[in-house]
Formats: sequence, C-alpha cells, structure tokens
Amino acid sequence: MKKIAIFASGSGSNAENIIRFFENDPRNRVSLVLCNKPDAYVLERAKRLGVPALVFNREQFYHSDLILDRLKAEAVDLIVLAGFLWKVPANLLAAYPDRIINIHPALLPKFGGKGMYGEHVHEAVIAAGEKESGITIHHVNDRYDEGAAIFQATCPVLPDDTPDTLAAKVHALEYAHFPRVIKEFADSLPE
Repeated sequence: MKKIAIFASGSGSNAENIIRFFENDPRNRVSLVLCNKPDAYVLERAKRLGVPALVFNREQFYHSDLILDRLKAEAVDLIVLAGFLWKVPANLLAAYPDRIINIHPALLPKFGGKGMYGEHVHEAVIAAGEKESGITIHHVNDRYDEGAAIFQATCPVLPDDTPDTLAAKVHALEYAHFPRVIKEFADSLPE
C-alpha cells in the first residue's frame, strides 16, 4: 500500500477531501498530515478523521531532519502539498525526487511564484483581464510553482467575477480533480 503525507497550513478543506477520497482505497491511504501552524483547522480535521498529525516550526523544517525522519518512519511514498506555503527544503526534495506534488489555483506558468497564493492569485487573474483560470497540479522543485505540470483544468473568468466568485470556481475544480490525479500518480509509482 502506498502511503501519502499531506502538508497543509490552513483550513484543510482540500486535505479533508483527499483523506476521505482514499478512506476505502485498497492501494493508497493518507497516513500523515504535517502542518506549520499549531492553530490551523486542518489539524482538527485530521484528528476527526483519525489521521496522525505532526506540527513543526520553521527551524525544524529547514534546519533539522525531524520531518524527514518522521516521513521515513511512516514509510511515506508520496508527499502532497495542499495549501502549504513554505518552499520545500533540499533534504525533502532529495529524499522524494518527483514524489512531491502541489496544487496551484491558476494556470501555471502564469500567476505563480512567491506570494502568489489564495486571493492574491484570483485578484491578479482578474486584474490581468484573463478569460480563463483554473488549477495546475505540478511536481515540486526548488523554485515556487516551477515544477513540471501533471494536470490542468480550466474555468471561465466572467466579466462580473470577483476574487471570491473565481475562488469558488477554482475550489470546485480542486475538489473534483486533485484526489483523482493524486490516485493516478500514486498508482503509477513503482512498489
């Protein structure tokens, strides 16, 4: 069985959606949630769903092997970033080459990079007069949002859209596609 670890920083609605998707999957399961904010609601979601969680700080993430040691102890096969905003350190990238994936709320390579998350992305898309937006599921490398794309899905940007209405469309795409793409990716990994 493939074990998936989810890194999240906030509410955790995508994390919960992913955990629920894999609850009855005989080949894959979410075995760990990792979070850099001790008050993030994702931790409550993980607890309610029976998934162990680890909270860490910046020092532990960037200057220790705490995270890597826990991932190895859990025999994690795949890391999923679901609303996690810190750049992944070199030790994790080296230990999980092409096995860390992220979702971005826009069609990369546009509207990516440091500081481009959440409403900032939707505001930028609308300000640029884009006719469509969507999601990009991509590999993670040492630069924000520059890893190779795995999957994209689109939605229209209408003249009367606001950042909130566009966010709702993008969230719908995330919930519909992210778990399925994770499963396809996990199933493609060698045992």
